[in-house]
Amino acid sequence: MFGIPGGVVIPIFDALYDAPLKLILTRHEQAAAHAADGYARASGRAGVCIATSGPGATNLTTGIATANFDSSPVVAITGQVKTALIGNDAFQEADTIGITRSISKYNCLVRRVEDLARTIKEAFYVATTGRPGPVVIDLPVDVSLAMLDGEPDKTIMLRGYKPPGEGNPKQIRLAADVINAAARPVLYVGGGVIISGASQELYQLAKAMTAPVTTTLMGLGAFPQDDPLSLGMLGMHGTVYANRAIMQADTIVAIGARFDDRVTGRTDRFNPSAKIVHIDIDPSSISKNIKVHVPIVGDAKQVLSELIKHIQPTDRSAWLKQVEDWKKRYPLKYKDHGKLKPQYVIQQISAVSTDDTIICTEVGQNQMWTALWYTFKKPRTLISSGGLGTMGFGLPAAMGAQLARPGALVLDIAGDGSIQMNIQELATVATYNIPVKVAILNNSCLGMVRQWQELFWNKRYSHTIFNHNPDFVKLAEAYGVKGMRITERDQVRDALEEAIRHPGPVIMDFRVDPAENVFPMVPAGKSLDEVMEGLA
Repeated sequence: MFGIPGGVVIPIFDALYDAPLKLILTRHEQAAAHAADGYARASGRAGVCIATSGPGATNLTTGIATANFDSSPVVAITGQVKTALIGNDAFQEADTIGITRSISKYNCLVRRVEDLARTIKEAFYVATTGRPGPVVIDLPVDVSLAMLDGEPDKTIMLRGYKPPGEGNPKQIRLAADVINAAARPVLYVGGGVIISGASQELYQLAKAMTAPVTTTLMGLGAFPQDDPLSLGMLGMHGTVYANRAIMQADTIVAIGARFDDRVTGRTDRFNPSAKIVHIDIDPSSISKNIKVHVPIVGDAKQVLSELIKHIQPTDRSAWLKQVEDWKKRYPLKYKDHGKLKPQYVIQQISAVSTDDTIICTEVGQNQMWTALWYTFKKPRTLISSGGLGTMGFGLPAAMGAQLARPGALVLDIAGDGSIQMNIQELATVATYNIPVKVAILNNSCLGMVRQWQELFWNKRYSHTIFNHNPDFVKLAEAYGVKGMRITERDQVRDALEEAIRHPGPVIMDFRVDPAENVFPMVPAGKSLDEVMEGLA
């Protein structure tokens, strides 16, 4: 568990004093929620966070919304004032249920101690089944103080909640017919494949179809990127060849993805001639943004297992040759002119990492450079805020991931802007000796916003340049964390290897080229075939 005590949760923390549960004391409630989220994404199990009423609960909300967007199973327990005081503007009262209703999968105010055990069991069930998501339990202090007579009732009573399971066999056969008739198919893969544990089935399907595979940001790692069929990420900052393939495919097989705006660009020009098969456990995601021809509601692992049985061998060598030609004509590239480039740092991180290394990111340019230049080969090795784009996510999420998988190397790739939004958690990693390694791509600005100002706002850099950043090395040392500063290209590999050898947490301050931008880029409101290919 991750959290911070407060007045109305003292009874809970008093119980934790003797309980066989480990609570990590974070330094901010938002960080507690992100840490629980990182724990959940790295392990596949529910993460738990706890905060007091009022400001404690409201500080959790950004983390709850982050988990909700990315379908992460988090159980958030919030304290509440006494039931008799609810609605009376009592000290540290907030309408937590009202505030979190639109950013959680389910929430509940517990008014009787008799309902508490059942509510907790329901919370974990809802959070981890179907399309996962965060569940909020709001607990008044008088309920947590109350004594229960008899055995607790743990019977789940959730009328109307029946998460989908198996896909419709008729729809699966129909999808197979569409795929078998395709000359230019593309597999478009989202985070749902990772959540369902369907990466092996995806690999088998791709090989059976001999079809290229492109993923969303959340889907990175679902398919090995060193495989010849991999196209990397598609969308606004996707590879040119992924975007060309998705736009010229005659059949798109979408699995566990939701056709969000960062992937589709202009929806009216998103390959209107392609036949689309969409597999998703959430029926509300199907045909929400893009009309599909063959919808299949069900768990990706089960659906793909059945779909593979109906796939027929088809010669698609001409299509694969075209895709390979795009890869050669439009490779990822950057201008290497002596300055320390962020892309080079990412490449070196990828080189020193193993297939099981967990990469967390903050949000912004650091996130997109990681998505483009790191080679992900296994599921649950990228932990990043996709849908909400939450700055400050990476460091606490890395803490949670490291605690979920203590034997793994966990790195947080950060920007100097984003890292400062939860940098107080250096105290947490130092206190518990959580050995996360943080690589700050320090360009002294809010890089992605600065990039947009450069490209679309006549270089009017309004409040995006940091004229005074802290000395990250001294700051790390003040928290009791090892700090390193890297300014030259030839220092990068040695610094990374030294950080990995160090048994505790490390902050690496990479002073990268401040003028570097993220390319390729599809400007907002443009079609995926309107790509900007620039070099800083």
